[in-house]
Amino acid sequence: MVIVGAGFGGLFTALAIEQRLPGSSIVLIEPNARFIFQPLLYELLSEEMQSWEVAPPNTALLNGRGICWLQDEVLTINRNDRTLTTRDGQRISWSQLVIATGSVPNDFGIPGVRDYSSSFRTMEDVQRIRQWVRDLRQSRCDDAALVIAGAGPTGVELACKIADLLDGSARVHLVEAGEGILPTCAAFNREQAEAALQRREVILHLNSAVSRVLPDRVELASGSEILHSGLIWTAGSRPIIPKIEPPPALERGRLAIESDLRIQGTDDLFAIGDASICSSSPWPATAQVAMQQGEGVSKAIAALKRSERPQPFQFQNLGEMLSLGIGDATVTGMGITLSGPLAFQLRRAAYLTRLPGLSLGVRSAGAWLASR
Repeated sequence: MVIVGAGFGGLFTALAIEQRLPGSSIVLIEPNARFIFQPLLYELLSEEMQSWEVAPPNTALLNGRGICWLQDEVLTINRNDRTLTTRDGQRISWSQLVIATGSVPNDFGIPGVRDYSSSFRTMEDVQRIRQWVRDLRQSRCDDAALVIAGAGPTGVELACKIADLLDGSARVHLVEAGEGILPTCAAFNREQAEAALQRREVILHLNSAVSRVLPDRVELASGSEILHSGLIWTAGSRPIIPKIEPPPALERGRLAIESDLRIQGTDDLFAIGDASICSSSPWPATAQVAMQQGEGVSKAIAALKRSERPQPFQFQNLGEMLSLGIGDATVTGMGITLSGPLAFQLRRAAYLTRLPGLSLGVRSAGAWLASR
């Protein structure tokens, strides 16, 4: 079986299949050399965690497992003859195929976003933003500012962390096209986030759509503008999907799947994470869902090998956790409602248990305990 993409969905699918179906032939195709544990990228930015914890090499995660990692990119998938082709020219056959290619930032065609902004997804993004923060702390110009576009979880968490890192040396603007921040989050977490932004004097611009980005300013649809020394774009994403023949069903640009995670109209082709959508069960596009879907795919493939019909995927919502600055967080779920330093420690401990690979989780937990 072949898995395309080694983000949360793809990696956890490979690990789950390896555990559930030992001895299976598993090929994991991913062009990037490191797995990025996205929820802890904020702590990497603030140096509360280290790169080996947040972005371990795929070789370290897969060492000693029966999983073949191919550092390549899938360009085309042929459903009729069950083959795929890669950028390096390889042609690979598959019995079951899992598409877990994730997403990339969506600039919505807004002029200047691609040229004059940074996302917050990669190690390079972290290094770029760290340098912006260092430069602003040293310059201390009266009109210095960083602008973050998008007040979903990434934008809000990033605004709090950057405000703490800047420590008053520059302003932080958070721009949101909608009426409020964190529209899909729990009310308690949203209230705690609003208070955290206020304490850090983050300047919030609601009902403010970005119309154009220039090297030193952001123009809003209202006609006003914000000067900036760096813009971070967190305002949306779009799926990455290889060319598939014959073309499968799409919904809102994503692969339309059944409740058992198979692409509509297929028997052995799965899609999970940001690349997929299930109209009958609109699961949120989160790492928590993608990780659970990995386990779900392993159960579905095991059922197919027994000539049984896979059961519908059941998402178990384990709660919601937001980082709200250095040493600060908010947590809801599993009977817990908590904010502040203790919530930060709980959030970190919860994520340490989810780090893929037992040895990595143990090492990271040891480093955390040693720092206490």
